[in-house]
Amino acid sequence: MILRFFRRNDGSETIQRLYGAIVAHSRQPVFYTDYAVPDTIEGRFEMILVHAFLLFHRLKSEDEERRGLGQGVFDAFCTDMDANLREMGVGDLTVPKKMKKVAEAFYGRIAAYEPPVEAGDVGALAEAVLRNVHGSRTADAQEARTFAQYMIGAAAALRAVPFARFAAGDFPLAPPAALGSTETDPS
Repeated sequence: MILRFFRRNDGSETIQRLYGAIVAHSRQPVFYTDYAVPDTIEGRFEMILVHAFLLFHRLKSEDEERRGLGQGVFDAFCTDMDANLREMGVGDLTVPKKMKKVAEAFYGRIAAYEPPVEAGDVGALAEAVLRNVHGSRTADAQEARTFAQYMIGAAAALRAVPFARFAAGDFPLAPPAALGSTETDPS
């Protein structure tokens, strides 16, 4: 117990707390009930990618040293995905191939989400969300649009959060509004 006071703080606790917060935000039932995100392994994976994107999008405006926090969270994400693949029974020889696909999916989502979030373009982001999160099911187009609004609003709210909050392991993201609530469409 007393030894913990003499350990060097390498930031791993902060990184684990941030990654844990990403996963916790991703598991909010409203995404699966109101926003029509499939409650499947793929749907949950997409939610983790979205919330990781929101953190990385916020941290990209920081200096290189501070952006290192994002790299640590990305490394925790990769470690978690590797462990989950192994837990699901994926063989040792197949894990690297699957991890390559995970990385490609992550960078593909960044490329798809970054420009419309930067521009506040709900329509373009809704198309990307419909394709990635909803598997291009046109019946979910309204939910994809509302989800895109959530992402743009969350990114804007995170811009106002001081870096110290993230450095303390906090990912202060408001829960998404349930569809049918009294909030209005800002577009």
